[in-house]
Amino acid sequence: MRTLRAVRPGETVKVAGVTGKGPIKRRVMEMGITKGVEVFVRKVAPLGDPVEITVRGYELSLRKADAELIEIE
Repeated sequence: MRTLRAVRPGETVKVAGVTGKGPIKRRVMEMGITKGVEVFVRKVAPLGDPVEITVRGYELSLRKADAELIEIE
């Protein structure tokens, strides 16, 4: 399965699900990233964090480790 970390800037993808457990999964879901939501990837830092995305009209920054937990279609 492909994850959000593999998406290039400028792409819009649909979330298939969020893996992981406990507080990490809860933190991602509290950002509004849930199954069926469209995510637009604005920018990816070349060497480190973050992955900058737009979800439900909000601009957010994710750690690459958290982006790895978000499966996309």
